[in-house]
Amino acid sequence: MSVWEPVLVLLGLVVAGAAGLYGVNTLLAAKAETLPSAPFAGGLEPDQHAFSRFHVRWYPVTMIFLAFDMEMLFMYPWVRVVSEMGAPAVIEMFVFLGILFAAVTYAWREGALRWT
Repeated sequence: MSVWEPVLVLLGLVVAGAAGLYGVNTLLAAKAETLPSAPFAGGLEPDQHAFSRFHVRWYPVTMIFLAFDMEMLFMYPWVRVVSEMGAPAVIEMFVFLGILFAAVTYAWREGALRWT
């Protein structure tokens, strides 16, 4: 039991410390007043209800943003390993960018980027 004795003492100290901090918080905490339930928009009163719907034309914009966001998620680690991997990593990135370019071209041709 002597091997586990320091671990148990440390565990007891941690539990006692957490209970002590919780007790001090309970004793010293100020009574919380309820805040107004209006949404906060930079200090201004909101123009719309918080659960208002967005126009459907924002859906393609969101999808294009996510596509470019995923591109950046893939490119950051690639930059770290491209010098170690060499030409195969460069070819892989150009294939990835080609697929992304084809997808954006298709979306543009289908009218996903038009607002009217």
